[in-house]
Amino acid sequence: MKIYLASPLGFSETTKDFMEKLENKLKSLGFEVLNPWGFFPDGQIEKVMGIKNQSDRKKALHVLNLEIAQCNEQAIKKCDIIFSVLDGSDVDSGTASEIGFGYAIGKKIIGYRGDFRLSGENEGSLINLQVQYWIEKSGGCIIRKASEIESVLHPLRS
Repeated sequence: MKIYLASPLGFSETTKDFMEKLENKLKSLGFEVLNPWGFFPDGQIEKVMGIKNQSDRKKALHVLNLEIAQCNEQAIKKCDIIFSVLDGSDVDSGTASEIGFGYAIGKKIIGYRGDFRLSGENEGSLINLQVQYWIEKSGGCIIRKASEIESVLHPLRS
């Protein structure tokens, strides 16, 4: 089974180790992990960012952005489950859009929020109420501890 790892963890040096731990955990459970942070070679964004001419850099970034988004779309279409990291003061906008798209095409979504800060609109929601709705409506759930990953995902393997 294929699992898409939706997260903002690749943006920061401080969170990349945790992303790697999550990916390894998902692999250890028998999933093929589709991690969008690994779809493009290291240094590709930095190479484009290094283009001196602002107009050329802007055009090159737009092309790269479209390529990245298209790869993510195809991976979400191929996966069986979306595993989404929901930490932060609010759910990352890219992760939220991957959740919404995944729900719209019938994917089961599991959320992980280890962050103890309040993030929802009110005490009835852990995160943004719409994002939480998509996750729960997909037949998935939100877990609060990394130690719960196996118990939630193990039964979903085929």
